[in-house]
Amino acid sequence: MQRRQLLKLGALGATAAALGAGFWALPLGPAPAGLSLQAARAVLAQLAGRALVSVKGWSPAEVFNHCAQSIDYSLDGYPELKPAWFRHSLGMAAFNLFAARGAMRHPLDQPIPGAAPLVEPAGQEQALQRLQGAFARFAAHSGALQPHFAYGVLSHEEYALAHVLHLYDHLSLIRPADQSA
Repeated sequence: MQRRQLLKLGALGATAAALGAGFWALPLGPAPAGLSLQAARAVLAQLAGRALVSVKGWSPAEVFNHCAQSIDYSLDGYPELKPAWFRHSLGMAAFNLFAARGAMRHPLDQPIPGAAPLVEPAGQEQALQRLQGAFARFAAHSGALQPHFAYGVLSHEEYALAHVLHLYDHLSLIRPADQSA
């Protein structure tokens, strides 16, 4: 076996072990709501008209814009994709881990590769409406979906779960302003 192949196999093995360990590091507590598009949209509806703050990282408007971007890209195509070998191995393994656990953990301050800045719309309510609109568009979509930049090809059901888990992970840092102290 060539050295390069051996190094790749070693890296894949180490990553698989880390993903396995990561499975147990994901939270066991309940999600903010059910793991469906309808439940996620209900959570967002409860946020409408409320003053929100972020305990760390992006503002609530930026979070809502980011999540809307992700949903839109699943329909229209991501600006950049990870290499095919990544999407077919590590990326899909990560998605399967999140799906099995019913929770996602990812860096909450990293933009989608190649995505536009998270500035439009700038207002929290408008960004929340944008996100609700993206969820509605996704729910109504019956055609083919674009490959996820990291997870690769997902079914509509898998993508729905990915979008809900993604939203819930980001919402873990958002609080009503009157509860932020």
